[in-house]
Amino acid sequence: MQTAGAVVANHVSWLDIFAMNAQQRIFFVAKFEVKKWFGVGILAKTTNAVFIKRDPRLARAQQELFASRFQRGDTLLFFPEGTSTDGMQVLPFKSTLFASLFQGDQTNGLMVQPVTVNYEAPPGEDARFYGFWGRMSFRDHIFKVISIPEGGSVELIYHRPVQVAQFSNRKELARYCEETVRAAHVN
Repeated sequence: MQTAGAVVANHVSWLDIFAMNAQQRIFFVAKFEVKKWFGVGILAKTTNAVFIKRDPRLARAQQELFASRFQRGDTLLFFPEGTSTDGMQVLPFKSTLFASLFQGDQTNGLMVQPVTVNYEAPPGEDARFYGFWGRMSFRDHIFKVISIPEGGSVELIYHRPVQVAQFSNRKELARYCEETVRAAHVN
């Protein structure tokens, strides 16, 4: 997508960010804690990630930050599930981050592109091999992934971008994106 707006996807692993950044210039929206993560924090900062704190009192300020990024023409990547998973299902999409797309007059020009992320595990490995969820150790997961002799693959399915103005509100848009992503999810 070459226009201002958002790319939204299901979230399996920290690897999603690298796979999607390799395809197009997008700015990753991450929880504030990611800044401190070994490796990924540094990479996120160098790609101009937008870090947010999960605090309802800051929601308005964060929506304004997103709106200013959209006005600059940026495409933001966020994962509306709110967490990463084992890759075997798509969790319900939270609509909170979609609210920034409905701020003021900018709605008319903004687009949203749903993306389905599907991983195929390396031969002989558990289907959840690339998933990063729960209380997994980031360090252990990274070493597991880079030490495997034969890799698996990731498939990114870029669905048709839609105009934000086609939707009445954030919940309707979130529901549409969730259904689109889920329909192409294979695990």
